[in-house]
Amino acid sequence: MGQNNLVIETDICIIGAGHAGCEAALACARLGLKTVIFTVSVESIALMPCNPNIGGTSKGHLVKEIDALGGEMGKNIDKTFIQSKMLNLSKGPAVHSLRAQADKADYSHSMRDILENQEHLTIKQGEVCEILFEEVDGLKKVTGVKIFTGTTYKCKAIVICSGTYLNARCLCGEAITYTGPNGLQAATHLSKCLKDMGVTLRRFKTGTPARMDKRSLDFSKMEEQKGDEKIVPFSFSTNPADIQKEQVSCYLTYTNNDTHEIIRANLDRSPIYAGIIEGTGPRYCPSIEDKVVKFADKERHQVFIEPEGLYTNEVYVGGMSSSLPEDVQLKMYRTVPGMENCKIVRNAYAIEYDCLTPGLLSPSLEIKSVSGLFSAGQFNGSSGYEEAAAQGLIAGINAARKVLGKNPLILDRSEAYIGVLIDDLVTKENLEPYRMMTSRAEYRLLLRQDNADLRLRKYGYEVGLISQEQYDYILYKQSAIDAEVERLNNTFVGSGKENQKYLEELGSAPLHTATSLAELLCRPELNYDNITYFDTNRCSLSEDIIEQVCIQIKYAGYIERQSRQVASFKKMEKKLIPDDINYDDVSSLRLEARQKLKLFKPLSVGQASRISGVTPADISVLLVYLTSIGK
Repeated sequence: MGQNNLVIETDICIIGAGHAGCEAALACARLGLKTVIFTVSVESIALMPCNPNIGGTSKGHLVKEIDALGGEMGKNIDKTFIQSKMLNLSKGPAVHSLRAQADKADYSHSMRDILENQEHLTIKQGEVCEILFEEVDGLKKVTGVKIFTGTTYKCKAIVICSGTYLNARCLCGEAITYTGPNGLQAATHLSKCLKDMGVTLRRFKTGTPARMDKRSLDFSKMEEQKGDEKIVPFSFSTNPADIQKEQVSCYLTYTNNDTHEIIRANLDRSPIYAGIIEGTGPRYCPSIEDKVVKFADKERHQVFIEPEGLYTNEVYVGGMSSSLPEDVQLKMYRTVPGMENCKIVRNAYAIEYDCLTPGLLSPSLEIKSVSGLFSAGQFNGSSGYEEAAAQGLIAGINAARKVLGKNPLILDRSEAYIGVLIDDLVTKENLEPYRMMTSRAEYRLLLRQDNADLRLRKYGYEVGLISQEQYDYILYKQSAIDAEVERLNNTFVGSGKENQKYLEELGSAPLHTATSLAELLCRPELNYDNITYFDTNRCSLSEDIIEQVCIQIKYAGYIERQSRQVASFKKMEKKLIPDDINYDDVSSLRLEARQKLKLFKPLSVGQASRISGVTPADISVLLVYLTSIGK
C-alpha cells in the first residue's frame, strides 16, 4: 500500500459500487450527507456480472419495495429494459412478480450517470484496504478508510458493499484466476483488516453460465418467449404509457441425456467435485453439474437464452452455470438443441469470495461490534442484485440516520419482503448464499408487489427520500380505495328479470335476493368492468386504485385472517429482551438455545423465536424468566 499524507474529510464512505453500493450511496447523498463511493473500476458501477434481468419471483417484490422507499433500481430498469413480463399470473396476486430483461450496458451507464450527477456524492476509483477506527471503553467506532494509494478519508460511518470481490478467485476447470467477476480486479486487502478488527469471515461461492455469440445459435429449434403485450412498470413514479415499446424475445431450450453424460464423465475435472472450491454455493441456483448429480432422475433441465443488450451479439445461457473446463463446456453446450454450433464468447465460471459469518449483524445492518460500520449485499451472505439493492438502501438510510443522530429504520417481517430478507440474514445461520423466495414470507398475501407503495411510502417519506407530492398521492389513493370498497359493499343489486338475463349471458348464477356489488365482484367470472351494468353511480378511478379495490374485496377473508396473524406476531416483537440479559441465569434453557441466543443477541422474543436451534419450549422458558424479572 502506498504512503502519502493526503487526508480528505467526508461524512460517509461506501465501499463498492454494485447494486448495494449504488442504493446506499444515493440514499446517504439524498439525505444531505457528504458521501464518497469507492469502486475498483468506475466501469463496474451497477455491473450485472451474471443474469441480465431485474426482478422475478419474489425479487420483483423487493424492487417494488425499494422504489416505494425512494430507491433507484425500479426507475433505472424502467429506462433500460428490453423485455418485460409479469410472472405467475395463473396464480393469486400474492405471488405475481414482475421481471424485466435489461440491456446490461445501458443499465450500468444509466446508473453511473445518476450517481455522477447526484449532489453530495463523489465517485472514487480506488481499492479500500483499511478501515480506521478508535476504541473507547471497549467499543470500536469507525473513523475513516484508507485506500491503496495511501490516501485517508475521514468519515463518521461506512457501508461495506463488496459484493463478490473480497479475496475473489474465479475457477474454470483447472484454470484459476485471482480476479473479481468478468476479470475485474479483486479486493485483496480489506479481509485481513476486518479479521484484525474481530469481524470474522467465511467463504461463499456462486457461478455464472457462458455467454454465446447469438449468430452461432439456431433459434428455430427453440421455443420463443415473448414479453407482455401490456408492460407494467417497476417504479410507481413511471407513467406506464411512457414505456410501451417493441421488445426483444428470449428463447427456451432443454438439456438432454447426452448433455448429462458429458457432465457425469467429467465431474472429476469440476472444481466443485474435485475439492478445489472451498466456498459453499447457492442451493436455489445450482450449477448444471449440481443439477445433474442431485436430480439424477430428471431427463432434462430448462435452458433460457437471454439477450444481453440491444447493441451486442452476446446472449446469456440461463440455467447452465458451470465451473467445468472450457473443452467440456463446449461439448456440453453443443448437445443442447439450437446450440449445436455455438461459439462461446465468455466461459462459464465459479467465483469464490469472503463474506460475513452469521450472528454479527444487527437489524439495522450495522455490525454489532463496530459502531458506524454497516454492510449490505453479498458481503452479508445473500445472493442476487435485488437482495443486494434492498440491503444497500436500508444500510445507507441507517448509516445516514446514525450520523444524523436518529433512530434506525427497521422493517419487520409483517411489513415488507425487505423485512423478511434482513430478519433472515440477522437470525439465521444461512449455510449457503441466501436467496429471496415468496415462501419465506409468512404474510405474503399482505406483502404483495402491487401494494408496496401503500405499505412503505410512509417510511420513505418519514426518512426523507419520498417527496411531499408522492406522499400526498398515497394518502389520496388509500382514501379512494377505502371509499370505493365501502361503496361496493353498500350498493345492492336486485333480482329483476333484466339483471338475471345479464348474469346468464356472463355465465354467472342467478340472484335469489338482493346482492351487493362487492359480493358480485367476488364471483370469478365477474370483474370490475362487467359489473358496470349494475352500477350507475360509479366514478372514474385510475387502474392502480381499481386493482387494489378488486384485490381487497375478492380476498377479504384471507386478508382479514392474515391481519390477525400479524397482530399476534407484533405482540411477540414488542416483547423486548434486555440488553444485559445473562442467558446462563435462565434455568431450563437448553444448551444449544443458550449458545444461539448468546451468538445472535436477539432484540425481542419474536426475533429469538426465529433463530435456528431455539425451540418453542425454549421460548416458553424465556418468557417465564422475563416475567420473573419484571420484563
